[in-house]
Amino acid sequence: MLLEVKDLHVFYGAIHALQGVSFSIDEGEIVTLIGANGAGKSTTLKTISGLLRPRAGDVLLNGRSITTIAAEEIVRRGIIHVPEGRKIFAPLTVQENLEMGAFTRDNPDEIRQSMERVFKSFPRLKERLNQYGGTLSGGEQQMLAIGRGMMARPKVLLLDEPSMGLAPILVEEIFRIIQEINSQGVAILLVEQNALMALSVAHRGYVLETGRIVLQGSGQELLHDPQVIKAYLGGH
Repeated sequence: MLLEVKDLHVFYGAIHALQGVSFSIDEGEIVTLIGANGAGKSTTLKTISGLLRPRAGDVLLNGRSITTIAAEEIVRRGIIHVPEGRKIFAPLTVQENLEMGAFTRDNPDEIRQSMERVFKSFPRLKERLNQYGGTLSGGEQQMLAIGRGMMARPKVLLLDEPSMGLAPILVEEIFRIIQEINSQGVAILLVEQNALMALSVAHRGYVLETGRIVLQGSGQELLHDPQVIKAYLGGH
């Protein structure tokens, strides 16, 4: 198993945000977490990437605990978090943003190869190489955020709401690229309000409600689950 999350309990002060969350991701998988706002999806990603510390539970990468190590070291080990809201460096150019994604690496040839791979997935970024991040459109900023994550050579890519605020045509493009990145051997943990799109591309999914996993199954099983249809897919 590539990544295992075991019985995570996370608190914000007195608020018990994650209440025993457990799930796993195997190599080559897209796994999605769906749920309402406040269910604990972003908290789960932040705990995996070392930005939050659990009160109890464990996160294992290739069978080794990463729960107590620094966030920077977690990046070095191959878990890359692309946060909600894009969080690019607005005053830096596209090229500088991408180079920041490779801060843990020191081989210039390999970094250049990674940048070429990013441009293959996101040709628009190559056209805007010297443009400041803050002047890009929302869709281009999301492409840059994912591209910056790819520069770190992830084993597991944590994507938090990659389609938020994007026009429908750009949403489809982002999800196509997510599948393309996955086809290159990168496992993806996807948190996404657009449950229909997320479950359509995911191999497996988990439904979070108020800090607990209440449903799990293949992406297709959850797409056809009456509870999921009613709660998250606008059905009756």
